[in-house]
Amino acid sequence: MEFQVVGAFVGTYGINYGRIADNIPSPDKVVLLLKQAKIRNVRIYDADHTVLQAFSGTGLDLVVGLPNGYLKEMSSNADHAFTWVKDNVQSFLPKTRIRGIAIGNEVLGGGDSELSAALLGAAKNVYNALKKMNLEETVQITTAHSQAVFSDSYPPSSCVFKENVVQFMKPLLEFFHQIGSPFCLNAYPFLAYTYNPTEIDINYALFKPTEGIYDSKTNLRYDNMLDAQIDAAYMALQDAGFKKMEVIITETGWASKGDTDEPAATAENARTYNYNLRKRLAKKKGTPLRPKTVLKAYIFALFNENSKPGKSSEKYFGLFKPDGTISYDIGFNSLKSNAAKSLFSSSKAAGLVISVSVFLLMM
Repeated sequence: MEFQVVGAFVGTYGINYGRIADNIPSPDKVVLLLKQAKIRNVRIYDADHTVLQAFSGTGLDLVVGLPNGYLKEMSSNADHAFTWVKDNVQSFLPKTRIRGIAIGNEVLGGGDSELSAALLGAAKNVYNALKKMNLEETVQITTAHSQAVFSDSYPPSSCVFKENVVQFMKPLLEFFHQIGSPFCLNAYPFLAYTYNPTEIDINYALFKPTEGIYDSKTNLRYDNMLDAQIDAAYMALQDAGFKKMEVIITETGWASKGDTDEPAATAENARTYNYNLRKRLAKKKGTPLRPKTVLKAYIFALFNENSKPGKSSEKYFGLFKPDGTISYDIGFNSLKSNAAKSLFSSSKAAGLVISVSVFLLMM
C-alpha cells in the first residue's frame, strides 16, 4: 500500500515555532502573528497542550513533535504510543488541524546507536496507533535528518548515506516509502559557510549572483547552495533505492547575530537569505535534479530564542523578536496589537474556519 497524506503541507512556505525562551508571546498572540503573516504551515517540537488549544479553530496546519527522549519508550511499548497519540493528537482533532507527527529530530548520524535503533520502532508504533484511530490518512509520520547522515555531499552527485547510518536508514526509508512519507531534511547553508568560509562563496550561500558550481556527472549547474544540498539528498536516496521519494526542508535559516567566530551571522545576511529564500519558494519550482517537484520548506525560526544552549547564533534565528516586531524586513509586518486584537475577537466570534483557511492560503 502506498499513499500520501493529502494537504499535509499547503503551498511552499512554513515556519518552525520553537519555544526555548522565557520572553516570547503567548500562543494566542503567536496565532495572530501567523495569521497576519499568512503563514499556514507550522512545526512545533513537542505537543504542548496550551499551543494545541490556541491553534484550535484557526485553520493553521500543525506538525507536532515526539521528542527524542520518548523514542525508546514508544519503540518498546505500543500501548504507550497509542496513549500518547490519543492524548496529544486525537483529542485535539479536528478543531486543531494536526497534519503531522515528527518522530524525534536529527536522530540518525548523531552517534547514539540505541536512539537510532529505536527510531523505526517508535515511528511504526505511532503510525499503527494512528491507523487504529483511522487517522493514518489525516496525520503524516515523518522524521527530520541533519546533514550528518550524508557522506561526500559535494558535488551533489557523489552524495551517499554514511556507512554507520545505512543500517538504520534503509529500513526507515522502506517504511516511509510504504506509508507515503517524504524525506525531511534540515539544511543550513549558514552552517556550511561558517565551517568553510575560505572554500565557499558567501553569495552562493545567500542566493546572490554567483558563478555557482557545476556537477559534471549530472551536467547540472547550481547557483545556490540550498538547491545543491537538496539534490545531494536526492542522490543519496537514489543510491539507497528510493529515487521517487520527495525531499522536504524541515529547517533552514540564517542567524542574525553570533559569536566572534561566526562573522557571517549578521542581520543583513539573515535578511538577504530569508528574503531570497521566500522569493525562491514563491516561484513554486523544483531543483535542477528534480525540476518538477516543487520545493517546500519550513523556515527556522519564528522567534529568537534566548534560552537556547550552544553558540550565540542559536539564539538569533528568529524572523521576529520576542515582542512581535520583525528582526529585519523580508516582507512581513510586526504584530499590530489593535488590529490583532480585533482579528482575534472577530475570528473567534464568527468561528468560520473555512473563511480563515481561504484567508491563509499561501503563495
